[in-house]
Amino acid sequence: MSSFPVDRLVFGPDDIDLSRSPLAGHFDAETYVLGAFNPALTRLPNGNLAIFVRVAEALRNPIVEGKIHAIRWHEGRYVLDPWPLELVDTGDPRKFLIRGGRWKVMALTSLSWILPVELTPDGLEIVEVHYDKAIAPQGSFQCYGVEDARVSKVGDRWLMTTCSVSPERHSTTLYSSQNGLDFTFEDVVLDHQNKDMLIFEGLVDGKYWAQTRPLGDLYFTYPPGSEWRGGPSINLATSPDALHWKPHREPGIRPHAATIATARMGGGTPPILTDAGWLTLWHGVEPKEIVGIYRTYWSILDRDDPARVLRTEHMPLLEAAPELTRPLEEKMYVRDVVFTTGIADAGDHYVVASGEADLACRITHIPKSRFA
Repeated sequence: MSSFPVDRLVFGPDDIDLSRSPLAGHFDAETYVLGAFNPALTRLPNGNLAIFVRVAEALRNPIVEGKIHAIRWHEGRYVLDPWPLELVDTGDPRKFLIRGGRWKVMALTSLSWILPVELTPDGLEIVEVHYDKAIAPQGSFQCYGVEDARVSKVGDRWLMTTCSVSPERHSTTLYSSQNGLDFTFEDVVLDHQNKDMLIFEGLVDGKYWAQTRPLGDLYFTYPPGSEWRGGPSINLATSPDALHWKPHREPGIRPHAATIATARMGGGTPPILTDAGWLTLWHGVEPKEIVGIYRTYWSILDRDDPARVLRTEHMPLLEAAPELTRPLEEKMYVRDVVFTTGIADAGDHYVVASGEADLACRITHIPKSRFA
């Protein structure tokens, strides 16, 4: 059971009308919502909250006549690509691997787009689903989808980062807004496999800062006895304008050698400034089977030098909550996953948004005293 009294699912697959999807009417095959999850979160000028939900829309019957199909954006349309089953590995329900290469090459069993959903100020009730403001692929660099939005308010402007998926690159893309709901595409800002980009909600010494998480198949080890574990970590970057980013020389948050629970990590919520420093929530992944166990942790970073980690707790802040997804049991395809993606100030507590089981959107009210 959750340790927080207010902790519930607020939006899921059954809340989506696919007749209003960007994919509707583009091909004859039936689709369904594989997941409505990993919501960015921000406070709107009217006081309501908005989440930006990743909708993973999948083919109901992807295998037809000995071929598995993937959805792809192509020159303003959505098309289906057939792959002979003997050429692919379908062990992970979220994707399939192309056999025979010297490195991993994959395609997805769904295509993701971002759906803005307006909530009440406490984040617990739906006010309006803004299908007209959906963010969907618009170029070949995101032909396999737009995933995992994060939204930061810096000054009087909202900035959204997303992961754009294509054979060209697995990049981070930037959108901006003047009202927190209507977003305009800016550009590709980080190159291949540098994702989970979280822009700090405020400038440091006149510069934009961001957490990033480059991925790869090779990492170098720390020396024996080091407190750090080699592998994916949360890095930092700075920018004069939020478009042109330079990697920061010093490392950010690194996995500790003393625990396997955070052997892999990545950013969760955009860092927000508190009296103690920058509060950042992030995910740690403990290896298990194909997907792993995702949990949420937190750290406080120095307000003037965010590369300095002032405090980190090794006990998870949030873990997967099977009691929340029990009513959706027939839709479950992964377990042990909570993926925190948004935070908003609500006085004596924070409203925290997460994706639960790659399936639905979870809202948790966490007292500020928890981080004291």
